[in-house]
Formats: sequence, structure tokens, C-alpha cells
Amino acid sequence: MQPQAVWKNFYLLTQVPRPSGHLEKVQKFLLDWAKEKGVDAKMDGAGNVLMYKPASPGMEDCKIVTLQGHMDMVPQKTNESTHDFENAPIETYIDGEWVKAKGTTLGADDGMAVATIMAIMEDDSIKHGPLEGFITADEETTMYGVNNMTADTLKGEILLNLDNETEGEMVIGSAGGVNMTATLEYKPIEVDSADAAVRVKLHDLLGGHSGLEINEGRGNANKMMARLVQDAIVNFDACLAEWQGGNMRNAIPRDAEVLLTLPKENVEAFKEVVDEWRQTFKDEYGTIEGDLALDVTDAPLPAEIVPGAIQDNLVDALCACHNGVYRFIPEVPSIVETSSNLAIVEIGGGKAMFKILIRSSRDSMRECLAETLESAFAMADMKVELDGDYPAWQPNPQSEIVEIMKNVYRELFNKENNVQVVHAGLECGVIGAHKPGMDMVSFGPTLRSPHTPNERCHIPSVDKYWQFVISTLERTPKK
Repeated sequence: MQPQAVWKNFYLLTQVPRPSGHLEKVQKFLLDWAKEKGVDAKMDGAGNVLMYKPASPGMEDCKIVTLQGHMDMVPQKTNESTHDFENAPIETYIDGEWVKAKGTTLGADDGMAVATIMAIMEDDSIKHGPLEGFITADEETTMYGVNNMTADTLKGEILLNLDNETEGEMVIGSAGGVNMTATLEYKPIEVDSADAAVRVKLHDLLGGHSGLEINEGRGNANKMMARLVQDAIVNFDACLAEWQGGNMRNAIPRDAEVLLTLPKENVEAFKEVVDEWRQTFKDEYGTIEGDLALDVTDAPLPAEIVPGAIQDNLVDALCACHNGVYRFIPEVPSIVETSSNLAIVEIGGGKAMFKILIRSSRDSMRECLAETLESAFAMADMKVELDGDYPAWQPNPQSEIVEIMKNVYRELFNKENNVQVVHAGLECGVIGAHKPGMDMVSFGPTLRSPHTPNERCHIPSVDKYWQFVISTLERTPKK
């Protein structure tokens, strides 16, 4: 597998637990690795790791290049997996031209970037100008590392963000985003002891990256479950006791599970309707969600349920909540401008919480969608908070590094690189806000289905990507 240096370092990363929010082990690993290799490195106050390397002889007058990626990974696994993301290594295997993980996300998003930075830092045969590696913390959740960097964190004049998922593509702009959290506290009521309980579980959907794959018509487990639960309440006198769906804001939820109570005489009829919903969902998503499963099983009667009026308001809000593409870019109708992902729903024990990620490349439309969603939740008397916002990255048509890289790619592979903007949120927008005027571009090897247990990295693309990185560094422009 070529290049060996990148694959070697990526393997080392798979052995270090690094789910978002639990980065102490990988931060220590990176600093220890740098010390062992004689690489100048430090960690800043936001948990980012920075590495430095002086220019190759004769290239001291080149602009400083910042190589950037994030250290955290999205922790998603199949229902059968017992993987402990905080303590166990990722188990990888080769399937034809792809590297995959056994039942979990692979972590190539963005472990490939980190492995690339490590490979460049330890290899003195590569020609380059002054370099800094910027390995950021908790990109996948709140972009905490870049949001909390200081204005003097970076010295670089050119940013090579190594967090794109398609080899042969250069990204020069991306959407901004904001997190929305809607909450409500309620006083549970006692369940009717004459009722029965059932557990309904919708699972094994594709899920996916809520920026890259939000326009593919994939099922959102929370939205689909809301339709079923509303049917249960209206037509079978069901009461909601618990709801758990999704676990990451930027991952389209693959699973949702609810605990319902209902009169015993309605149980069998309700189970038949669940069978009908299963077929409805398969009809609606059959060409996309081939593994979709919907199960209903008897369950022990819970002690408490959500009060009727509150239950109705919460389920109505979930049904009314916009999910998916809100608008495409009018000038470029193939690219999503604005979207939302109803990522996490948690109801039970006197608390309800919905978490949504809103993305848009246009600030006014991001605000419009936020107001739309807030209106739906306000009718359910929920408290709505926005946080973790990050700006869109606006393209720079006069980018010097983009022109250089277009020429490099053409010379290497005798074809054009695809230059575009994307709906996914990249750290470039935040970095650019901290360091105005920085010349930025994002690229990477080919990954598929990031943020899902089907995440995979295309082996041949890594070698081409590596050649592209090295050749770009050799062409670093002068100050």
C-alpha cells in the first residue's frame, strides 16, 4: 500500500481512541510521536496540536504553508458492534481497493490528514518551504479547536486543508452552520397499570454525513419515527414513555427507538400497523435504504409516561420540524445552499431534547431556517438555544495557490482538477475569520460514507493524493 509513510501513520492512529469529546489519548500520542521524531510540537489552550518544520535548503523565502486536519473522529457503529470508542482501537481490514473498519466508522475522516502531516514532518527528503501542521480538536461536534484558537495561533500564509473526501477535487468554499438545541422539562405522570407496553425500533438506515449526503434522499430515523408515533397516539390511544434517536449532530440518524404504552386490546392491531409502516417505508426508501428494519416487541410496563398534552406537542413539533434540503443555490442548482438535520431526539425522565445542525452558505437563509425551526418548537413551549455557529467560507477567485495546484494536477495526471464549493462545513471559514487574507484550499483522498459504519477509504486514491500534496509543496510560491 502506497505511500507507506501515510498508511503506517494512519494505522498508528487507528490504535489510539479519539472520538469527539475524548481526545486526551490522541493529543498525548501526537505530542509523544513528535518528541520521538524530533519534530517541534506543542498543544495550545484549545487542545489543538501544532507541529513545525523549517524550510528545505533553498526554499527559505517561500510562503509559510499550514497543513491542517482534525484529530477527532465520528463514533458510529452497527447495532451488532460492541466497540468501545473511548478505549478500544479501530479494527481495520482491506476489501478490494478499500480500507474499512469492522462494524464502526473508520476514522479516515480526518485521520488521513493527520497521517499525512505526520508523514511530511518526519521525511527530510521532501522539498518544501516553511511548514506548520495544525491538527485541530473536536471539529466533528462544535469545531471547538478552531473556534477557540487565538489570532496569533498560525503563522501560515497558505492553508492546505486536508479534509475533503474526493480525490481529484479541490474545494474553495463551504457552508457555514449553527447548532440548535430545543429543550423542555415536564413532570411525568403514572402509567395506567391496565395498559401494556411495546418497544418500536427503526434501525439499519444508511445514515451519512449531514453535509455531503443530505441531498441523497436518505431516511432520517427521527422524522420517520415521528410519523409512526403520531399514528399510534391518534389511532391506538398510545402514550409516549421514552424516545432515543441519533447520537451526532452532523450524522443523519440511522436508528430511533421509542417505548409506548397503550390499552392491551389495541396491541395486536398496532403491531399489524407497524408491519404496514415497515412496508410503507420500504416503498418510499426501497431503492436507497435496502437494509431498513422496523421491529415492534412487547416490553415491561414503565412506571411513568409523558403527559398527554406535552406528548402531543412534542410529536407535533417533530412532525413539523423541517429536515433535509431547504434550498439549493439558485445560481448553481446542483449544490445545496441551506439544510437542516434533525440529528438527536431524547425524551424521557422528565426531559425532552432535540438537537439539529443547520447549514447554509448564505447567512440570511441560515437565519431564516433557524427562525422556521424555532417557530415549530415554540408552539410546543420548548426553549430554543443556538450555539457553535461558524461562518461560510467564501471562494477567492484570485487564489494564487488554487491556480498553482490546478497546474500541478494537470501535469501529474494529464487531466483537470474539479474545483467547487460544497455544502459540508469546513474549518476554513473559521480559520479565515481568525486570519483574514489567508489563501486556502481543501482536498484529500477518496472516502465514502463518512460518519457511518460503512466509511471506507479508496487505496489507489491515497497515492495520487500524496503525489499531489508533495508536488504542491515543491511549488510553494515565494513571499
